Amino acid sequence: MRAMQWTVVAFGMVVAAGCQSLDVGNLNAPALDDLLSNPTRGKLATAATGLLIGTRAGIAAQNGYVSLLGILGRESYNFDPADPRFVTEMMVGPLDGGSPAFGGNLWANPLRNILNANIVLTVVDRVPAMSDPEKEAVRGFAQTIQAFDFLKMINTRDVNGAPIPTGIDLTASPAPIATKAAVFAHIVQLLDEGQTHLQAAVTGSAAFPFPLPAGFAGFNTPATFVRFNRALRSRVAVYDGDFAGALTALGASFVDTASTTSLDKGVYYDYASGSGDEQNALFDPEARAILAHPSFQTDAQLQVGGAKDARFVRKIKKLSAAKSAQGLSSDLQFLTYNSVDAPIPIIRNEELILLRAEANIGLNTAASLAAAVADLNVIRVRSGNLPVYAGAVTQAALLDELLYNKRYSLMFEGGHRWIDLRRYNRLSTLPQDPTSGGAAKRFSKFPFPAFECDPRTPTPPGCGTEVGS
Repeated sequence: MRAMQWTVVAFGMVVAAGCQSLDVGNLNAPALDDLLSNPTRGKLATAATGLLIGTRAGIAAQNGYVSLLGILGRESYNFDPADPRFVTEMMVGPLDGGSPAFGGNLWANPLRNILNANIVLTVVDRVPAMSDPEKEAVRGFAQTIQAFDFLKMINTRDVNGAPIPTGIDLTASPAPIATKAAVFAHIVQLLDEGQTHLQAAVTGSAAFPFPLPAGFAGFNTPATFVRFNRALRSRVAVYDGDFAGALTALGASFVDTASTTSLDKGVYYDYASGSGDEQNALFDPEARAILAHPSFQTDAQLQVGGAKDARFVRKIKKLSAAKSAQGLSSDLQFLTYNSVDAPIPIIRNEELILLRAEANIGLNTAASLAAAVADLNVIRVRSGNLPVYAGAVTQAALLDELLYNKRYSLMFEGGHRWIDLRRYNRLSTLPQDPTSGGAAKRFSKFPFPAFECDPRTPTPPGCGTEVGS
């Protein structure tokens, strides 16, 4: 089947303004045709808020984005007794593009949502009873979410690249596979254009013509949402090696080292236990399947009194007895998500402070390295309860320190460790845990799913399997 052809284009809708949960509803094909032929304010609001459902899809599943990238980055194990592939495929390999729950995963959801954003951007011009500034707000919102979905796609496929679909025809031939550099350039373009549209909405004193859920509290107007846009832009710039650009974006974000500003301030995925909503499946109160990797305990630095890094202490619990499966063992349970409605961070202040430190380390001047030390100390002291940094003030030493702090600050939040080690060519430092099926491999990317490869002639690189090393 064609890579862009889906049975249903799924939009979600917020049940009511101010409601803290998202209720998932679908537009079937006739409803989609109706939106395209007769767009109204209400229909567009449903479609726009549905982008939040789409970008959340596949994040909190036990075989979702956080979990699978956590396994690859040796943040977590999954000992699910019902599915050995969490070890046999995700650790030993190969990652199989024909395995939609594992090696071929983390693709269809963001790609589908990118198409949904294209639809929103196509119809917004034709919506009556919506002011021009409100339309600008919709454009800025849709482009920001679309950029975020492209980022998740390229995070998983890396040098394999990704398509950049720009149309809305479900039956069209798939868009060509673009290079990693081209995808990053497109993400930058979307975020920068989104910023321009949001600023135009602010100038026109417009609000979003739809409600945003609780995870966007403090970022639910065009004037505040644009700061979220710039936060994502700073992450993209750091990933792309544009350190000066990262600092510029951070200056317009919500980064704040003031002691009165929480390190947890930010934007989150929402979850709820209500009918029709999605629960956070990473909540595993009995540690039935999800365990923290033992190296978190081994590698944690010490507080002055000898206790482990406070981030380890508050995010991980030591079990009374270890859990084991397929030759692996751990007695460490995550405390990060303590209920089925626990939110998952999209981006928060603690990451932004670390991104600023990373950008300054990348610039590698005396002044920038000093600035990086200052930001690292904010995180070491406030989040880790560690003494201030006392090591060498060199780019190499500070990069080691940065990666340590990102590992513990952003633990099990979105594959940060795997992505960071890949960016700095350090995947070889990951432990090759001995499983009953052989030593764990180190994987740098996922293969394309089979459905992406099937309609393409010739078959592009990245199809098939990823064997690891």
